[in-house]
Amino acid sequence: MATTKGETTRQAILDRATELARTVGLQGLSIGQLAGALELSKSGLFAHFGSKDALEVAVVEHARDRFVAEVVAPALKAPRGEPRLRALFERWMRWGSHAGGCLFVALAAELDDRPGPARDALAATIRDWLDSLATAARVAIAEGHLRRDADPEQLAFGAYGVMLALHTMTRLVEDPEATARARRALDALIDAAR
Repeated sequence: MATTKGETTRQAILDRATELARTVGLQGLSIGQLAGALELSKSGLFAHFGSKDALEVAVVEHARDRFVAEVVAPALKAPRGEPRLRALFERWMRWGSHAGGCLFVALAAELDDRPGPARDALAATIRDWLDSLATAARVAIAEGHLRRDADPEQLAFGAYGVMLALHTMTRLVEDPEATARARRALDALIDAAR
């Protein structure tokens, strides 16, 4: 199926908007700034989304689609069970190493107290990510890698907590040992569930 010029332009807008949002957030993302960065007119850019709210939701959804393509889909190629759980974690670490870090972590602080469609889209994305981690843990239980009474949701919660700590320690605190500490923390969570 051929891509139309409008679809190509929309993708270029979303790529640039997602990149900018990693450092300025959604509130810092302006139609004017984005139009200037892409050498488009404000009205031309606005025509693709209709409102700033719609642009914000589109950015979250675009980032979610990229996250699935860069993190989830490749990790699903790992063997079932514990290797897949570890692959999800490792792929997330690569995702979080982009300039500006993990967009979802950055936006969580911005949107947590700001009701609306962008917050709803972000919350759904994070719930889906936690579900992916919990599903990998459930499969690890079924494969005999983890004990039968292990709690997949708790393991997902703990792994996500490690990810949040890693994001803070690498991006803000600049702890050179953060990645090694995060891997040891994940090991401890998995070992506790064996």
